[in-house]
Amino acid sequence: MTVRPDAPGSGVAGRREVSARLPWMLVLPAVAGLAFLVLPLAGLLIRAPWPTLLQRLAEPQVLEALRLSLVCATVATVVCVLFGVPLAWLLARVEFPGRRVVRALVTVPLVLPPVVGGVALLLVLGRRGLIGQWLESAFGITLPFTTIGVIVAEAFVAMPFLVISVEGALRAADRRFEEAAATLGASRWTVFRRVTLPLIMPGVVAGAVLCWARALGEFGATITFAGNFPGTTRTMPLAVYLALETEPDAAIVLSLVLLAVSVVILAGLRDRWVNSP
Repeated sequence: MTVRPDAPGSGVAGRREVSARLPWMLVLPAVAGLAFLVLPLAGLLIRAPWPTLLQRLAEPQVLEALRLSLVCATVATVVCVLFGVPLAWLLARVEFPGRRVVRALVTVPLVLPPVVGGVALLLVLGRRGLIGQWLESAFGITLPFTTIGVIVAEAFVAMPFLVISVEGALRAADRRFEEAAATLGASRWTVFRRVTLPLIMPGVVAGAVLCWARALGEFGATITFAGNFPGTTRTMPLAVYLALETEPDAAIVLSLVLLAVSVVILAGLRDRWVNSP
């Protein structure tokens, strides 16, 4: 069957027909919403001190905050992978009473204000906290206002991103491969290491990337639990907040770095999101 170019729904005529049916009452708010999200980022790019950008990036305090942020976010991501992948497997593959409650508790940091998370960490891991006082008296370990405290705060707010991503990958994985390996005599650990983990690796990678990006941009829990000490706990978001009061151009430069990281992360995960059902 041949479709004529001017037939309804085909070619130019089809595009005109669709255009004529556009619900402008939805298009206009959509454009306004897009402008609301894009204009602040455009303002950041317009007001950036481009001529002195490299010079400001090379300043000691900027490099120090950048180094600390990268190290803490990376270590926090490793911690999240070590604990989050087994937790995701437990939620996806093991039936136990209260599993829905546990899943809800795991996702609480996603909606919990980060400052509240920092307060909660202080009450548990602070020097007078439920566990913190025991750590200090028994082992001399103090977490608040230290670099380790930054890692703990970042891991607390970032781990749900990893758990959700890995749990989704586990639920979507074909379990017949695992059952075949078990039938051939492989142990549970061997099945997980040689079959399950390769199957869900894209989900693990995506979750780890999102986890790292969230840890890199963490502010509220970090400043509440770890403080704002140069070279020890002052990460890039904290440096941005401090620079706004004294050196706005430096705050813009640091914000541009975080924006660039976010764009790279989103570009890298675009195919996964677009192609997902």
